[in-house]
Amino acid sequence: MPVEKPQWAELFREVVTSGLCTGCASCVVACPYDVLGYDAAEGRYRPFHVDEAGGPENCTHGERGCTLCTRACPRFRAWEPEIDTFLFGRARTAEEVYGIAAETLLTRTTDPEIGAAGQDGGFVSALVIWALEHGIIDAALVSYLEGDGHSWRAVPGVARNRADVLRAAGSRYTYSANPLAYAEAVLGGADRVGLVGMSCQASAPAAMAARRAGKVARRFALTVGLLCSKTFDDAIFAELFEARYGLRREEIVKMNIKGVFQVWTRDGGYHEIPLKEAHAWTREGCRQCPDFAAEHADVSAGGIGADDDWTLTIVRTERGAEIVAAMRAAGAIEVRPVADDPTVTPLLARLARVSRRRWPEGGDATPRLILVAAG
Repeated sequence: MPVEKPQWAELFREVVTSGLCTGCASCVVACPYDVLGYDAAEGRYRPFHVDEAGGPENCTHGERGCTLCTRACPRFRAWEPEIDTFLFGRARTAEEVYGIAAETLLTRTTDPEIGAAGQDGGFVSALVIWALEHGIIDAALVSYLEGDGHSWRAVPGVARNRADVLRAAGSRYTYSANPLAYAEAVLGGADRVGLVGMSCQASAPAAMAARRAGKVARRFALTVGLLCSKTFDDAIFAELFEARYGLRREEIVKMNIKGVFQVWTRDGGYHEIPLKEAHAWTREGCRQCPDFAAEHADVSAGGIGADDDWTLTIVRTERGAEIVAAMRAAGAIEVRPVADDPTVTPLLARLARVSRRRWPEGGDATPRLILVAAG
């Protein structure tokens, strides 16, 4: 019996058009023939295949044996146990509903400039700066705000130094497919690439490595995952923030989510918008994503818990543990035990379960089996 070699045709049918596609763009980045493009217009955030090389639903290179797009996809078939086993040497247990973790901490930067620019303790910015300045990575794939930042449209970009990282700091809740900046990083001479991305994106480097997806996989040297329950369509600014609350996007200077949508404006104002009002603008690619906790990153981080000045930090891999330990020893970060905030772990588990309930029964069974077993 011939060995199956799934290619774009299977990826298109099973992921891109089934609702499982998160828009992470890993398939586009891994394609060696440049026959995959990316549509970010009007909130679509989807890969597509150029018509002249097999039409939108097939790929002539795939027919000849190329499988790199399916190898790169972190939602293709049995993605979760494959990546778990590659990264950790085992599949997760039922109790590990937010993924396998070596250590869970509360952290924050000790650098006042990073703390002022960053969000919820500034740990992520501090980590990326540390990795750049200590030769762990040559460049990081991040997101920036388009233009002068007043549009609040997030776009992929490359950070090569401290100033770049500080410019990229802070949270935005519209989507940016950060892996798309990979080509720019490599063209600029980067051989060791870091990725800072939301949960769906954070699984991409590990999926590529587990399935041996070529040079792209080998260049990823660090993955920092951002805890993420969802992102929103860009239309939320005009249709909710401005139409209902009179908050124009060009007047917004900072946003956060802490049970409500928090918005700070240039005039010094602070506004809260009930999160349930924002649900209608949930990005399509988030509606079936089961990963809240960036479960396949080297280090996962996010601002949940009672204290806004500390970052919940989940150290997952040996690589992540080494970097966090070095930063701690050098005094680059402060660290507290997660038990100092008794709200954090229960909230993390609850949010992870909420996300896992989104995964459809028609997909690979593992995400829902973990949820059922965990109760």
